[in-house]
Amino acid sequence: MAESPEGFLLAGLKIRGRLRLVSKTELQIGEVWDARTDGLPSELHPGVVHLWQLPLHASAEEVSAYYRLLSSEEQERALRFRVDRPRTEFVLTRGTLRTLLAQYLGSTPQEVQFRYELRGKPALEGESGLCFNVSHTDGLALMAFVMRRTIGIDVENMGRDVDAQRLAERFFSAREVKALKRLNREELRAAFFRCWTRKEAYIKAKGAGLSLPLHEFDVSIMRNETDALLATRPDPAESDRWMVCDVPVGPGYTAALAVRKDVA
Repeated sequence: MAESPEGFLLAGLKIRGRLRLVSKTELQIGEVWDARTDGLPSELHPGVVHLWQLPLHASAEEVSAYYRLLSSEEQERALRFRVDRPRTEFVLTRGTLRTLLAQYLGSTPQEVQFRYELRGKPALEGESGLCFNVSHTDGLALMAFVMRRTIGIDVENMGRDVDAQRLAERFFSAREVKALKRLNREELRAAFFRCWTRKEAYIKAKGAGLSLPLHEFDVSIMRNETDALLATRPDPAESDRWMVCDVPVGPGYTAALAVRKDVA
């Protein structure tokens, strides 16, 4: 007998009752859990950010099970992919997102309903106060959850062939470009991806898309920053309203998180 769709994500896993937390300003961020192997924490408390990662590879049976969790609109969207890999990654990511949201909400994955903000950022229908964001790249997805705070997350595969200096000069701020030019070639690549993911996480949190130019704010390029948003324009006070920091993920990937410090 085939296992239930939710079973592929949570079967045989115990529910976690405690989190190892690290304080960053008034927010607390726990470790990154693996959605395939770690059980769900008992509760998402105010001021706490939960992070989940998902390796984007699965058997055909698992993909089919996740597909059955999707809405009819999402299923149609999946079928529009002409290439297997992006279709599979979409199904796994959206099916896992639905499963995790359902566990937090006390519902089923199929009952989770989304709405989309002006520039396409997904959010939950209703008044639960649960906020989330999702990012995926080649082979890995990241998901972030928090109560009543605007949030954004970004993950990038560092194996991509990019001209870091050229892209930085085209998109980054003058302050960031100047900092990157001080680095040697080996350091430049890692610093470029740190900068890129921090900026993308902030833009995604604000739901601004391309309407917020990347050169209108500065982030640090240094490692292990817990407060990486350095300056915002035209409102300099905006930088004090956000926490931007790195997210530890597996080798070959870089990730960052942006969370608004005040409650929405």
